[in-house]
Amino acid sequence: MTFWEHLAELRSRILRMLLAFAIGTGVAWFFRETLLHWLTTPFIQAWNEQKLTGQAALHFPAPASLFVAYLKLALLGGVVLSLPVMLYQLWSFVAPGLYSGEKRLALPFVFSSCLLFATGGYFGWRVAFPIAFQYLLGFSGPVGKEGFEVKPTVMIGDYIEFVTRMLMAFGAVFELPVLIFFLSLAGLITHRHLIQFARYFVVIAFLLAAIITPPDVTSQFLLAVPLIVLYVVSIGIAWLVDRARAKKRAAT
Repeated sequence: MTFWEHLAELRSRILRMLLAFAIGTGVAWFFRETLLHWLTTPFIQAWNEQKLTGQAALHFPAPASLFVAYLKLALLGGVVLSLPVMLYQLWSFVAPGLYSGEKRLALPFVFSSCLLFATGGYFGWRVAFPIAFQYLLGFSGPVGKEGFEVKPTVMIGDYIEFVTRMLMAFGAVFELPVLIFFLSLAGLITHRHLIQFARYFVVIAFLLAAIITPPDVTSQFLLAVPLIVLYVVSIGIAWLVDRARAKKRAAT
C-alpha cells in the first residue's frame, strides 16, 4: 500500500471507531439513570454505614449541570461499550504488517483486553470505591464541642469526574499483562529485564497510585498492590514467550 492508501485505511478505521463510539454513547444515554444508580451504589452504602444525617444524595448547582453530568456519564459508557470495536479496528489496521501467526492473535487480543479492562473497572467499583468512600466520608461529622458539624454536599459533576477517573485508571492498570505480552512477542523486553526492573516498578506503582487515587493511603494501596501483582504475572507471561522463542530457535 502507498502512503495515501495507508491514510485512507486509517481514515476508514477511525470512522468505524467513531461510529461505534456514537452508538455506544446513545445506548448509554438511554440507560443513563441505571448507570448512575450503579455508580452511586458504593457511595450510598458508605453514606449509610457512616450513619450520616439525611439521605444520600448528589446535588447540581446550575440548571444545566445535571444534563452535562449525564452527558459525561453517557460518554464514559460509550467508551466502554465501543471498546471491543475500537480494539479490533486498531488491530485490523496493524495486522497487514504482521506475520500470519501473529494475525491469529486478533480475537484473543480483543477478548483479553476487554476482559482485563472490565475486571479492573469491577475491582475498582467493588473493592476500591467502598473503602475510599468510607474513608473520605469519615471526615464529616461534629467538630469540637460547640455543636459545629461538617456535612458532605457532593456535586454530581464532581462525583462522575471522580469515578470516571478511577474506573479508567483501574481498567488501564489491568491491561498491563496484555502490554507486556506484545512487548515480549516483539522482542523488546524479556522476563530477565522485568525481573531487573521490578524494584523500580514498585516505586513507580505507588507514585502512579498516589497521582491517580484520592489523597489517602488506603486508596493508593488498593491500586498499587494489584498493579504489582499484575507485574509479577506479566513476568510469568514474558517467561513463557521467551521459552517458546527459545524452543523455536532450537528446533530450527
